[in-house]
Amino acid sequence: MTLVVIDAVGLTPRALKHMPRVSKLGADGFQATLDTITPAVTCSVQATLLTGLQPTDHGIVGNGWYFRDLGEVFLWRQHNKLVQGEKVWETARRSKPGYRAANLCWWYAMGATTDLTVTPRPIYHADGAKSPDCYTYPPQLHDNLTGPLGEFPLFQYWGPTANIKSTKWIADAAKIVLDNEALDLLLVYLPHLDYDHQRFGPEGTEALKAARELDEVAGDLIDHARARGDQVVVLSEYGITPARRPVEINRALRRAGLLNVYTQAGMEYLDPWTSRAFAVSDHQIAHVYVPNAADLPAAREAIAALDGVGEILEGEALSTAGLAHERSGELVVLAERDAWFTYHYWLDNAHAPDFGQQVEIHRKPGYDPAELFMDPDDEKGAKLRAGLALARKKTGFRYVMSVVGLDASKYVKGTHGLLPDNDEDAPVFLCSDKSVARDRIAATDVRDVLLELSGVSAPTNV
Repeated sequence: MTLVVIDAVGLTPRALKHMPRVSKLGADGFQATLDTITPAVTCSVQATLLTGLQPTDHGIVGNGWYFRDLGEVFLWRQHNKLVQGEKVWETARRSKPGYRAANLCWWYAMGATTDLTVTPRPIYHADGAKSPDCYTYPPQLHDNLTGPLGEFPLFQYWGPTANIKSTKWIADAAKIVLDNEALDLLLVYLPHLDYDHQRFGPEGTEALKAARELDEVAGDLIDHARARGDQVVVLSEYGITPARRPVEINRALRRAGLLNVYTQAGMEYLDPWTSRAFAVSDHQIAHVYVPNAADLPAAREAIAALDGVGEILEGEALSTAGLAHERSGELVVLAERDAWFTYHYWLDNAHAPDFGQQVEIHRKPGYDPAELFMDPDDEKGAKLRAGLALARKKTGFRYVMSVVGLDASKYVKGTHGLLPDNDEDAPVFLCSDKSVARDRIAATDVRDVLLELSGVSAPTNV
């Protein structure tokens, strides 16, 4: 018997009203509110679910941060060693040798000690081109999955064309793995709700359609696992709430004379080495790095004056929030409920870097939800540029896909990162096994519940 843990990102009671097949899992077993952490973003919450630790201890303070020893901002790194602390399968193996685990697309999969791994990984060609693919361990798993399923649909996993196709590929891969491997634990990441809930908000017709699409795909996987006699958990990391106000925190720091840029070919780039303060923006949280304590008052003043800033954490408040880690900024800024932080640091779009209009998650010094859209200010032109770029790709020429808009205030309608203010918009925990039933489960307790479902007693965190 395998414990199948499905991370359905953005799943809340509000979405479950339109998802009868997934809801049935809770009706047959139980459904609980999952009390998430700060920040309620993918990488941080997943690390907590798998270690039982807060970011203070596991170090994943966001989807990215300023790597002080490298002098660079990096988001969406992939190596598991970045997660400090013992993972649930490692804990299980201490009392149950031979415990076998597989990870299908949960974050920080590469270099993990799981027995099987599947994670999105493009082919980065020497000429700068990027092709869809995935990384697997063991290597032969790659062809065992892409043979029947086709190549991993990378361009439907993120970006303007993200849709249910990527989620279905992962769910179908999970069925193949279940049927061909003897496993104790299978982690499966289904991202579909993230897309249209951020694009259009959590309550529009598009969000309801996305919930119904996910219900079919996740429902098929749940039924497949339960027919085998497997235990199933479906959980989520956060709920997405309406977004109405972008907060341009880096532009405020620049206008205050604290953030510096350098210029190449007319394009401006963040200069973290000489800046007195700059922010790594991540949905509704921003880590503000202030190397010299003497600049804290000026940074605090510039940020506090911004419309949409809810709270500025520092010192003991970081410990209380679970963010007292060296990777955190000297200041951690939380947005107001309907606001979110942009990463933009240039003051004139004429000097924006070329990656600003691309789906480029590894070069932008902050999260950019505008990547989910063909530029609404120039949709016809963006689609034309995309078509020309694809034509160049197919004929073997280098290409640039410049389709992302630079004015996110007009179209991003959903966000997350704060603790929810009501259970309707909170993440959930559904389980087929009533023996561990409860009304609420803290994110830091999920690891122990998974161990219990695996027949392993939970030791003290290591």
